[in-house]
Amino acid sequence: MTTSTTVEVGPRSMRPTGVQIDGFRGRQICAGDADYDAARAVWNGAIDRRPRLIARCIGAADVVAAVCYARDHDLEIAIRGGGHNVAGTAVCDDGIVIDLSAMRAVQVDPVRRRAWVQGGALWGDVDHETQAHGLATTGGIVSHTGVAGLTLGGGVGWLMRKHGLTVDNLLAVDLVTAEGQRLRASEDEHTDLFWALRGGGGNFGVVTAFEFRLHAVGPAVLAGPILWDASAAGDVLRCYRDLVRDAPDELGTVVRFGTVPPLPVIPAALHWRPVLMVGTCYAGPIEDGERALRPLRASRTPLLDLVGPKPYVGFQSALDSTVVHGWNYYWKSTHLPSLSDDLVDVIAENAFSCASPRSYVAMFHLQGAVGRAAEGSTAFGNRQASHAITLDAVWRPGEDFGDRDTAWTRRFFAALGRFREGVYVNFLGADEEPDRVREAYGDAVYDRLVDVKTTYDPDNVFHHNQNIRPRSHAN
Repeated sequence: MTTSTTVEVGPRSMRPTGVQIDGFRGRQICAGDADYDAARAVWNGAIDRRPRLIARCIGAADVVAAVCYARDHDLEIAIRGGGHNVAGTAVCDDGIVIDLSAMRAVQVDPVRRRAWVQGGALWGDVDHETQAHGLATTGGIVSHTGVAGLTLGGGVGWLMRKHGLTVDNLLAVDLVTAEGQRLRASEDEHTDLFWALRGGGGNFGVVTAFEFRLHAVGPAVLAGPILWDASAAGDVLRCYRDLVRDAPDELGTVVRFGTVPPLPVIPAALHWRPVLMVGTCYAGPIEDGERALRPLRASRTPLLDLVGPKPYVGFQSALDSTVVHGWNYYWKSTHLPSLSDDLVDVIAENAFSCASPRSYVAMFHLQGAVGRAAEGSTAFGNRQASHAITLDAVWRPGEDFGDRDTAWTRRFFAALGRFREGVYVNFLGADEEPDRVREAYGDAVYDRLVDVKTTYDPDNVFHHNQNIRPRSHAN
């Protein structure tokens, strides 16, 4: 175990003395340091927490030292990978942030189609290395999303209908437990833990490295958005429903309701106009993708059709500038069944009622390989849902849209009540009802996760997350 002088955080201008984690080779950042505010900032600018110490690790041994230090000093622990979670769980007040953001190495074996990824990597890091070999695995739709958070919650992305969720492509993890032990979990080692890590979030340890299965993807794919005026939302959604009902697994789609972001590829005359946008990515031969999308493209004349062959790695980062670090975000989310006329009406009636031009709704088509995996084969719940929808209030610092659009998301969420079918745990916010974590998994999966949590973290050391409490802490 480590020994150290207790850290006492004083005024910001005063750097604490005597701060030293035994065996720690990375950077220790405290309130007196010039980069403290930058180091504690996460993607969601609405999160403003002041940790006592940020331990920026450069390897697994640093993680062990930081975990032991936190246990010795009874400090709250937050784990930071990419810091992209909307709930802001990557940072805590008056505790220690175990920060993996300096651990971003990616190694690819193109022959075996495997990638080894450190726990602080972003999906842009992974795509950059794997696409050099024409390979990829299911990752997020924004390149500055962290690999760790997205993977541990399940992993929704463009390739999931063809190649499964990120967790369906996870082969092994290296992690540090609450006792400071280093373990490897896979189908052959600590199998109960490996099952739980594939969807159970950051409840079971600090993951320092992942091993992924890769697939032949690109480098060029048929991809891009199609835009229609908001007034056509109901008609377009019904056409979209017919398209995805029998869509090939290769076709990944995300429907976005909101104003047109001012991207360079979009004519300025359309900027900030309310539209329904169907983003598409076809993970197969481009000519097959053209045929698959023909009914949607021909059903009603769009304002703009940007679908065409483009580099997969570029498409993966195309939305980065629409979800900027430091803006304020508030989300409500649920899974949905197939798009009945009644459900289409609810969505069309509520999607464009926000005040901020940056707020939006995103709806992800699931099914395909996601739904064919047996329920309970991993800890990802609600595999039979048709769509995941997230209602995203977005406003910049200093803008006064926050209260109005937070209320919009709650009204819209309430209107979806009779259609709700669980929720994707990575889309849960900071102020959710306690039963929503159970809702993310379903009773059987949740109870099994509690068993694994009780085995590997009986004291609930890792609770700054969408928490699964061990039996000793259950109410």
